[in-house]
Amino acid sequence: MLKFVKHNLEGINGVEIYPIISLVIFFTIFVGYLVYALSYSKEQVKIMSELPFNEN
Repeated sequence: MLKFVKHNLEGINGVEIYPIISLVIFFTIFVGYLVYALSYSKEQVKIMSELPFNEN
């Protein structure tokens, strides 16, 4: 299977940059989400954890 894909990709100039770009995009989104999640205060997390049990 890999030889079919590799053969098709050999004709594209600069194709080796695409895995690097996708890794950088993934890493940036992952780190951004991690910073966003860790920036919540404990009070906000407690309020959100109790939401399913509230009647209103």
